[in-house]
Amino acid sequence: MKRLILAATALFLFTVTQAQSLDEIVKKYSAANKLDKVSGFSTIKVTAKMSMMGMDIPIEMWMKNPNKVKTVTTMQGQEMVSVFDGEKGYTINPMTGSSSPVEMSPDMVKQTLRGNYFQNYIVSYFKEGKLTLEGSESVNGKATFKIKANIDGTNVMYMFIDKETYLMQKSSININQNGTDVTVESFPSDYKETNGILLPMKTTSSFSGMEMVTIFEKVEVNIPMDDSIFKVK
Repeated sequence: MKRLILAATALFLFTVTQAQSLDEIVKKYSAANKLDKVSGFSTIKVTAKMSMMGMDIPIEMWMKNPNKVKTVTTMQGQEMVSVFDGEKGYTINPMTGSSSPVEMSPDMVKQTLRGNYFQNYIVSYFKEGKLTLEGSESVNGKATFKIKANIDGTNVMYMFIDKETYLMQKSSININQNGTDVTVESFPSDYKETNGILLPMKTTSSFSGMEMVTIFEKVEVNIPMDDSIFKVK
């Protein structure tokens, strides 16, 4: 009985210590990334370029506090649109042969909103009990905390946070792409503060044997942004 009590006590202390450590990591991550300041902005617009398979693909992202998001990707002269108007999400992809908007599935909406800089998802996941500290791991020679996020019971994301800077060094997530599960690994870098917002100006991602590099060319905050931008025409 005594051994059982000691074992239970040790397990309890380990759990409490882990929770305290995870809480501290989440707080330091939020502070390092200035996420408390982002919530005070009204709009964010990012002009970017994605390089993949020898092509440079222009991207524009509009975000309006708290949850309106629109991304326009121009490929071969055609615009592919992903938009969430605060209630519903739609995609327009002329590469499929149709320019008609298609309503997003719930999973696609979740994937879209993960790219909304106004949402501090690590804090949300922590409060919902979806995060666990999985130990440490080296990423590109840097010691990182490895954190697992059980996003919705099916999708799992791993985040690797630098132990010194508390900036994200790597993320790994499984997504569903046209009915196929794909693992996407991303390596954000070149962090830069622009107008009070801290973002990785370069992100290298790999999936299905392909690599793409996204470069942020311009970041604008608190610019006029009418709600009509997020309406499907």
